[in-house]
This record gives sequence, structure tokens and C-alpha cells, in this order.
Amino acid sequence: MALSLPAASCTEEERLCTLVGEVTGSDTAADWVNLVVAKPAAILGLLVVGFVVRWLLHRLIDRITTQAAEGTVPGVLQRGKAHKVLESSAPAMQRRQQRARTMGSLLKSITTGVVFTVIGFMAISELGYDIAPLIASAGILGIALGFGAQSLVADFLSGVFMILEDQYGVGDVVDLGEAVGSVEAVGLRVTRLRDVNGTVWYVRNGEIMRVGNQSQNWARTVLDIPVAYGEDLARIRRVLGETAHTLYEDPDYAGDILEQPEVWGVERWDTDAVVVRVVLKTAPLKQWEVARELRERIKDRFDELSIEIPLPQRVIWIRNDDTGGSAFGGPQADAPGTAGEQTGSGQQAQRADEGRPGDTRA
Repeated sequence: MALSLPAASCTEEERLCTLVGEVTGSDTAADWVNLVVAKPAAILGLLVVGFVVRWLLHRLIDRITTQAAEGTVPGVLQRGKAHKVLESSAPAMQRRQQRARTMGSLLKSITTGVVFTVIGFMAISELGYDIAPLIASAGILGIALGFGAQSLVADFLSGVFMILEDQYGVGDVVDLGEAVGSVEAVGLRVTRLRDVNGTVWYVRNGEIMRVGNQSQNWARTVLDIPVAYGEDLARIRRVLGETAHTLYEDPDYAGDILEQPEVWGVERWDTDAVVVRVVLKTAPLKQWEVARELRERIKDRFDELSIEIPLPQRVIWIRNDDTGGSAFGGPQADAPGTAGEQTGSGQQAQRADEGRPGDTRA
């Protein structure tokens, strides 16, 4: 007894099935040829087309990511040493390459999923099934996942845009709110960073409301130097400029300081000192090292020129009581807040105004 398959009429697109039916005059033979030869061949052709499209898209993504990894520094930094330093900086190169690889891997995964999902639906349709319910079910499933995993979707989308916009990368020092430190890993869901105390923080990308990046493209050393009110400010500016320029010319810091130092002048008047600001544009993550070295050099230079760095000053008024006791030897000598109290940092405060009746200044 010969095996038979359910009868299936040949459509206009199934030419091989129609041809076999016309030649043999048998619907069974036509159905067998359609099921065993035509449909597998069509599905195989779809798979070949899918792999070819996937390969072409991956080649395009590789080309784009390669160009991104070899990108240049922003135009505002093209002048001076900033261009050469940042172009040849190993951390900068690694940052661009890491970002390009991450985005390339993400785009490849997305394109692979989309291409083979489409090929899968087309193959199911080729087998004669109605794919409309499958598409509707996929839509319902997507909506359910969107509502049930909103935080996960938010983390994922935030991670994609953070990487795409290059908000920060591995090695950057960032301020994410409660967590401040060096970035150790950037993922699509979480960011891992380590603070100055060695604590590792895992921050969900969807919870990051703002990012302060202290090491992107360039940084700046800002030093506020206090000097005594009696010092010549023109001389102070000249000394600070010479000291900072000496550091700029030092071969050991040639790759750390990108532009000529600037002395911006008097920043503010404090109670005990005039504060003068000096700034230097530095390579990323070098601002703290440059600041420490410049502080040491300024201190040595001020000592050499006898320029006073003022210490905090305080005036204490000690009132005599009605019994005539002395402020320095009477009954109140050891009372808290009287002559027995010592404050300040070793300098005796001076005031020009007259003392109040019955008061003693110390």
C-alpha cells in the first residue's frame, strides 16, 4: 500500500509542484515534490540570504566602528600640545577602542537578532502556516515584558545611550551622585566604579540622573593661593606665573600640561588673606598630580622670597568682673573663655579700634 500525504493544491508561486502535477497527472507526486524538494529549497535559500545580509551588515558595522576607534580629538583642542598629547595618549586610544568595540558588539547582536527573526517568520510562512497570530503574539509578549521589566528596559536603554554618547568610559573619574570614583566597567545594565577608599560601587544605568566626568578630553588644575594683605599683588602674580611656567617647561611634565599656565588674579577676599587663582590645562586624570607638584613649588618659592602665607587670625575679648579681679591673675583666670584659653595658630591678632571700657584684649 503506497504512502499518501494530505492533498494540497499547488499555488501559482509553487511552479515545481504544478509542473510535476501536469507531467505525472498525480496530486500525490506533486505534493511529495512540493514538501520534500520545493519547500526545503526555499527555506535553504532564505537561510543563505539571511547569512549574506548578516555578513554585509557586520562588515558595515566593523568599518564604522574602526573609523570611530581612530577618531580625532575635538576641534577646540586641535591647537597647541593638546592635539598631539591626546592623539598619542594610550588611555585615549584605549577609551575609543573600548567604546567602539562595545557599540560594535551591541549593533551586531541587534542586527543578527532582527535578520534571523525575519527569516524565521518567512520560513514558517513558507511551510504554509499563517504567521499573523505569531506576529500578534510577539507583540503582546513584547508589551508584557515592557510592563513587567520596566526597570530592566530603562537600564538597558540608558546604557545604550551612555555608550553611544560617550558620556564616560573605563578609566574615567566620574561623579554619579552618591558614588564618585574611577570607572572599572561599563555595561548595558550597570556601571561599576571604585572610589578613593577602594569601595566598589555598582550603579544601575537607569538610576543615573546626571554624570560629572572629571577626565574627558582634558582637565584643569585650579589652585587658590592665599597671600597676606600687605603683599604686592603685582609681584605675587609675577611669581605665580613664573613658577607655573617653570613647571610647564619641565620635561617630566611635558605630556601632562597642555597649554601655557594662566594667573587669573584675585579670586576673593577672605578674612585673613587675599586669594589669587592660578590655573593649568592638563591631560585627563593628571590635574591632581600637577596640582600637588605646583603647590610644593609655590611654597618653596614663597619661602625663598619671604612672601607670607597668612595663618588664621582671631581676636579674643576677656571682660573683667565687677569684683575687680584681674583678667590674667584674678578669679576668672582659669574660667573657660577667659585668659586661660589659647586660640589661633600662633599669630597675635592686632586691631586698630579702641577697646571697650572694662575689657582686655588678648
